[in-house]
Amino acid sequence: MLFNSLDYLLFLPAVAILFHLVPAPARLPVILTASLLFYASYGLDHLLALGGVAAITLACGRWLLRPDAALRHTAFWGGTLAILGLMYLLKYHDPVAGAFPPIPVTGFSAPAGFSFYAFTAIALLADRYRQPVESRATAGADLLFLAWFPKILAGPIERIRPFNAELQSVPRLDPALLASGGQLILWGLVKKVVVADNLAPFVDRTYAIPEYAVPMELILATYFFAFQIYCDFSGYTDIARGSSRLFGIELHENFRRSYFATSIGEFWSRRWHISLSDWFRDFVYYPVIHESTSTLRMYAGLMLVFLVSGLWHAGLGYGFGWGFIVWGALNGLYLWGERGLRPWRRRLGRRWKGSWKGRVHGLLAGLVVFHLVLVSWVFFRAADIDVALTVLSRIGTALPELPALIGNFPFTPEHGFLVALIVGLLVIEALQEMPAIWQRIQAAPRALRWAGWYAAAFALVLLGRWQAEAFVYMQF
Repeated sequence: MLFNSLDYLLFLPAVAILFHLVPAPARLPVILTASLLFYASYGLDHLLALGGVAAITLACGRWLLRPDAALRHTAFWGGTLAILGLMYLLKYHDPVAGAFPPIPVTGFSAPAGFSFYAFTAIALLADRYRQPVESRATAGADLLFLAWFPKILAGPIERIRPFNAELQSVPRLDPALLASGGQLILWGLVKKVVVADNLAPFVDRTYAIPEYAVPMELILATYFFAFQIYCDFSGYTDIARGSSRLFGIELHENFRRSYFATSIGEFWSRRWHISLSDWFRDFVYYPVIHESTSTLRMYAGLMLVFLVSGLWHAGLGYGFGWGFIVWGALNGLYLWGERGLRPWRRRLGRRWKGSWKGRVHGLLAGLVVFHLVLVSWVFFRAADIDVALTVLSRIGTALPELPALIGNFPFTPEHGFLVALIVGLLVIEALQEMPAIWQRIQAAPRALRWAGWYAAAFALVLLGRWQAEAFVYMQF
């Protein structure tokens, strides 16, 4: 049951209506049952995997509420290692066996969203280990935290205390809340069905045989993929947040106009997949640096975070996915370089603050960051490292002749349409980046604002590709 399917668009309002009609004590059973039915629509094997993670989490979570320090220590590490072991078995074992033939394969495959709810479970155990939650915590609430259907497939990766606080303070039926939730869902569908799914066919056919594509096609496909994956994933998150908001449960903003970042650090910590970055910060980076002021530890922690992130993405798709490891290492190197240049950038920023030079510097920094990220996306998208190097080599060789390439390339209406979609997206997000202007737009007469949403709905119907294409990050 994909978010961009008719099944979901019928399922969601039915559950929301039932949720708001039943008495308050019945609401948790209603949405827990709905969440399990939603996930079961992907197959009973998916539900079985969720049940395995839930059983480990609930059992260890109960022990973590005990006062015995040794028991709590054993419960945390035992539960964490059991979940990671299950992740290895379902997600990594067979790709590793394929890379090293003597190892026998199992035939297992990771269910949709497995890595997301596995990380959610580990975060729950860690939060309980550090500070046991209040006694009101129940097995039903913990299970819903893992299985909540708007977020189970691709996040955001939430934390137990804020989620329980949302669950315990669900407001009464609020038309304004329903309207804002519906608008988020609509905007997410526009990103996914209109932008991402229209960009995908061009990217797929170009990257399928890059050695036969002309350099200009490779350049276009690489730019298009950057916006395809952004709109695919941020579109999913918008639909997830909007769906959850219909029930009065707020999920974290996972993407914040990512390609307007002016530094690599800002891109990863405050704009792209924020909840996963926070998870790696809390459970990989902080344990490595451990309150140390050592520069060496800091650099080691940064690189380890991105290598683990690359490993988290690997294991699915094309074989083991070494390209994801290169992608992670490349972003780690970017951050190393940025940290080394930080004193120089700060001096420059103070000197040019408030001047036209500062604005130009910000614009140029944004362009540099975008293109650094763009290069790393090639390793993320390509079938393997050799394909990625072929793409980058052919683009790099052709760049000195870029004006001639652009002038001689036979642009088609398809190219124009896809570029127009990206420009439209960037215009809207640029307006959102300017708070004063965006507040004026939001304060416009209601008829004008609703006309904009009707235009978005019209674009969704007229321009959307409704083949119910799966979201990219569901595979991770």
